[in-house]
Amino acid sequence: MKKQRKSPKKKQSNQAPVEAPKKTRRDVLRLVPAGVLGAAVLGGAGYLGVGAVRVGAAEYDLSRIGTGKATIVQIHDPQCPVCTALQKEVRKALKDIDQEDLVYLVANIRTAAGQQLAQKHRVPHVTLLLFDGEGNLQEVLRGMQNKDALFQQFQAHFEAHGASA
Repeated sequence: MKKQRKSPKKKQSNQAPVEAPKKTRRDVLRLVPAGVLGAAVLGGAGYLGVGAVRVGAAEYDLSRIGTGKATIVQIHDPQCPVCTALQKEVRKALKDIDQEDLVYLVANIRTAAGQQLAQKHRVPHVTLLLFDGEGNLQEVLRGMQNKDALFQQFQAHFEAHGASA
């Protein structure tokens, strides 16, 4: 036969239950500055987040290849740490280049369009494809590279294949 556990007996107290102190109008007004600051911070973060989504969506639009501007396309797997590291180096290198005349795109190989582009050019992820303004492939950069090497290659590509007339 199993022994049953006895539940502990509740201690009875002769004291009256403690009531929460009542909030006065002054107590509530003291919280207003913190609430305003919090709303401003959250609103700003939301605005910045929306901008990041817009930039991200534009970067994945592969139909922008061949629209008159030299284009760099990263063949990218978002689950690959080397791809993510390369993307960071590319972004650092592009900071010093006039991006109005140069387009940076990301071909996510986990999407149909990204996979199709990679297969068309027979390249794996961790690869950069450099196109001229008309959409002709000019150069393929394979593997991880640092921002300084990328900057030099991007600058040379832009000077040779910048915006087309």
